[in-house]
Amino acid sequence: MKLYLLTILITAAITFVLSWGIWRIALKYKLHPPVRERDVHTRPTPRLGGVAMFLGIVAAFLISRTFDYFDIFWVEPRVVWSVLGATVLIALIGIADDLWDLDWMIKLGAQFIAAGVVAIGGGVQIYALPIGGIAVWSGWVSIILTMFAIVIVMNAVNFIDGLDGLVAGVCLIANSVFFLYSYILVRDAGATSYANLGTFIAAVIVGACAGFLPINWNPAKMFMGDTGALVIGLLMATSGIAITGQLPPAALDPDVTGRSQILGTLIPVILPIIVVLLPLLDFGLAVIRRMSRGKSPFSPDREHLHHRMLDMGHSDRDATLIFYAWTAIASLTVLLMYLFTGQDWFGGHWFGEYWIAVAYGIVGIAACLVLAFVPSHPSHRSGRNGAPAHGA
Repeated sequence: MKLYLLTILITAAITFVLSWGIWRIALKYKLHPPVRERDVHTRPTPRLGGVAMFLGIVAAFLISRTFDYFDIFWVEPRVVWSVLGATVLIALIGIADDLWDLDWMIKLGAQFIAAGVVAIGGGVQIYALPIGGIAVWSGWVSIILTMFAIVIVMNAVNFIDGLDGLVAGVCLIANSVFFLYSYILVRDAGATSYANLGTFIAAVIVGACAGFLPINWNPAKMFMGDTGALVIGLLMATSGIAITGQLPPAALDPDVTGRSQILGTLIPVILPIIVVLLPLLDFGLAVIRRMSRGKSPFSPDREHLHHRMLDMGHSDRDATLIFYAWTAIASLTVLLMYLFTGQDWFGGHWFGEYWIAVAYGIVGIAACLVLAFVPSHPSHRSGRNGAPAHGA
C-alpha cells in the first residue's frame, strides 16, 4: 500500500508542476481556442491540461520499473507497453483536437485503434464474466467486446467534461474507490503480491486527477481538453477490464474471501460500471437524444446533464459538487456492499451482510435528489465561467 500511495503522490506532483508550466506557455503563445456557442465559459481558456496529465501518467509508469514491488506486471512488458502505446496515440489525437477541432470520424477511428492496441497487442480483454467462473466469450468476440467497452468509456468520460473540475473530481473520487476495492479484492484472494496492473493504473489516475484539479477548479485556469478526458477514459476502462476480466478463481471463492458468493461474483462487474455510471448515463442520453433528431451521436449540443443543472438554477460550483456527491454515494455503496458482506456486525439478520450499505445508498441518493432539484441559488443561470463540453 505504501508504494501505491507513493505512486499517487509522485504522479500528482509531476502533473501539478507540468500543469502550471503548460498553462503559462499556453497563455504566452495564446494556445487556446475561441469560445463556442455551446460552451459554458465566457473567456478563452487553454485546454491543454491533458498534456500534463498524460506526461505525469507516463512518468509514473516509467518510474514504477525502478521498484521491485511492481515487477509482477513488468515481467511481461508487452502488456504495459501496449497500454502506454495506446495512451500515447490517444493523447496525440486529443492534442490535435484541442488545437484544431478534428472531425469526429477521425477521433472515433483513432479510439478504436487505441482500444485494439490494448485488447490485441496487450491481451487485456474481457475473457469471461465472473459468474461462477464460466467463460462467456472467447476469440474475436472477446476482442470486439473489449474494444467497444473501451471506446464507450472514453467517450462517456469526454462527454461530461463541461464544468470546472467536473471530470477531474468525478474521476478522482471514482478511481479512489476502485483503487481501494481492487486492492482489497486481491488481498482477499490470498495473492502473494498485492501489485497488479489494474490497481496500479487506478492509482495513477487518482494521482493525475489530484495533481490537475487545483488548476482546473472553479474558476479554472486551464481545462484538460479531449487529451485528458480520453486518456483518463482509456485508462479507466483498461483498469476495470484488467481486474474484472482476469480475476483469479480465488477472488470469487466465498471460502477464501469470506464473502457472499453472489456479491463476490457480481460486484467485480458492477463496480467498474458504477465508477463510470454518471458519464455513461450522460453519454447514453446524448446518443438517444441526437439520433432521435436524425443527427450524429457525436454532434455537439448544450443539453448535457451539467447544462441542465445550470438551467435549473445551480451555480457552476454547486453543480460540480452535486456530481461529486452522486459519484461518491454510488461507488461507495457498492464498495460497502462488498466490505460488509459476510460480516456479522450486529449479530442480527437485518444488520448483517450488506444491508448497511443499502441503507447508506438510499439515504445518500435521497440527499442528492434534494440537492439536485432544490437549487441553493435559483437566480443563477448558465453562462458563468466553466469548462467546455469538449467533443460533446
